[in-house]
Amino acid sequence: MELAKFPIGLQWAVLVGGGGLAGYVLHQAGLPAALLLGPLAVAICMGVAGTRIRVPRLMFRSGQGIVGLMVAKSVTLGVLLALSEDWHLMLLVTAITILLSAVVGLGLACFSPIPADASAWGTAPGAASAMIAMAEENGSDGRLVACMQYVRVVCVVMLGAWISTLFVGSSHPHLAPIVAELPFNWIGLGMSLAIAFLGVLSGNLLPAGALLTTVIVGSALQLFGWLDITLSGTLITLAYGVIGSYIGLRFDRATVKHVARLIPLIVVANVVLILLCTALAWPLSYLFGKDFLSVFLATSPGGLDAMAIIAVETGSDASFVVALQTLRLIGVVLSGSFCAHLIIRWNARVFR
Repeated sequence: MELAKFPIGLQWAVLVGGGGLAGYVLHQAGLPAALLLGPLAVAICMGVAGTRIRVPRLMFRSGQGIVGLMVAKSVTLGVLLALSEDWHLMLLVTAITILLSAVVGLGLACFSPIPADASAWGTAPGAASAMIAMAEENGSDGRLVACMQYVRVVCVVMLGAWISTLFVGSSHPHLAPIVAELPFNWIGLGMSLAIAFLGVLSGNLLPAGALLTTVIVGSALQLFGWLDITLSGTLITLAYGVIGSYIGLRFDRATVKHVARLIPLIVVANVVLILLCTALAWPLSYLFGKDFLSVFLATSPGGLDAMAIIAVETGSDASFVVALQTLRLIGVVLSGSFCAHLIIRWNARVFR
């Protein structure tokens, strides 16, 4: 099917209607983050089928802002004190995760037809948009790096939802309890949306700034008693749908055709990286004294907003998940260039 030949309005109708229906079906089936996965799956199919539509980045950042408010609601003084006690372990976990991604990237560079520079940038565990931009600035194949990054995001979301189902059980997602905990009032809603808008504005300055700024500012104002975070089920559903659609539509036909023969290798490499991080989560759950699911979501390589959604819906420690994911995000941005050039040099030494 050549979707590009259909009217733009009809393509949007298919995305919104199909994504909403898929999300509803998965939601009724009891799959965590169903309202994210449904639109994500539909958007991927539409992207491969040649659709011309794209979710504006402003809408994507707005969705991240809403998710940030959901996470901020769970942040208390006790949570912050607990996180501060584990800062040294969190730094160690961040370093190990980045090292694991570098090993996987080096393996791809040495034993696959994927170029060393694309392997290095494409396996960086987080900050997808930043890694794509940095890769293009350094002369790498931006489309290949983008495909590797977003394939990993999809793999992380799918495996995260599946593992969450194993640990939480096949119950209906926790969207209703989340909304029920938020006392609705128009003043609180207005202030909450203002914080989300502030996060959107910061999106141009920081990787995942729309999410992180909202979490930080919203948490601080809530702790001081100056903000009563208020959201509605409709807003949360729209946020999930926008994030899933934005990621899914990145798999456009040109990109997929460009890297089609490499996709199996990319999937295998990403699954290996995810499994390594999953294995790391077992001992860490004892070190941190937390449940395995929370630690698994926190150590998953990338997909900060998606992991936050799954953490909130499954009743996991969302504050811990966001804190560790954020720390790794910062680490990846700061060390990305160094790791990439190191992998390229190592690969050159092996095959010179």
